[in-house]
Amino acid sequence: MKVIYDTQEVQMENLNIPQHVAIILDGNRRWAKKRHLPRNMGHRQGSKVVEQIIEDAHDLGIKYLTVYAFSTENWKRPQDEVNALMKLLRDYLKTCIKRANKNNMKVRVIGDITGLSEDLQEKIVELEKASKDNTGINFTIALNYGSRDEMVRAMRHMADDLSSGNLSKDEITEEVFNGYLDTKELPDPDLMIRTSGEERLSNFMLWQLAYTEFYFTDVLWPDFNKKELIKAIEYYNGRDRRFGGI
Repeated sequence: MKVIYDTQEVQMENLNIPQHVAIILDGNRRWAKKRHLPRNMGHRQGSKVVEQIIEDAHDLGIKYLTVYAFSTENWKRPQDEVNALMKLLRDYLKTCIKRANKNNMKVRVIGDITGLSEDLQEKIVELEKASKDNTGINFTIALNYGSRDEMVRAMRHMADDLSSGNLSKDEITEEVFNGYLDTKELPDPDLMIRTSGEERLSNFMLWQLAYTEFYFTDVLWPDFNKKELIKAIEYYNGRDRRFGGI
């Protein structure tokens, strides 16, 4: 497949496509501010971009796509913004089952969904159940997610198994611990993209990103597109992934 953008031609068949791409969606509020629009308009445009990037990722051969949509720290934002984000999530979930089945997309949610309203929890369970047998791209949404919180919850579950005798301390390995994480059914990301110019992980997948390649771009999330995704993949192809070896 050949892709042309601006004056640059990209031969996609020569690129090694990462199996799992994780994205920190950043810049929605700044995008809106630059255009003198309410913050929620930035989030709404960002949501539309997510839908398009899922299609683009699938077209490029990416098998797993994970997006950081709402963190455990995002509850600290102004209440009107949180309310707008929850409404946007409700609207998205209403149509996601139909979209997932149409596109053969398997959808998962990671994070502590018990912190969300009951109706959202029900919709998430319904969506995961309805799409569990789909065989296309695996799309994971991180909601009320924080990596430290994820690891604390994992350790509590592990402690319960130790107390009940279902697990002994000699059996604890990296692989066993990984099985208690929200991402236990996912491979670790190969490439992590963060938009908007910020260069930090913000409590996102700290365990899973141990050997992931990081790509930071100044592009705000609502302006991110297939062209920018290909740039990130080209950067990934220029990296020498040794996983701690020589």
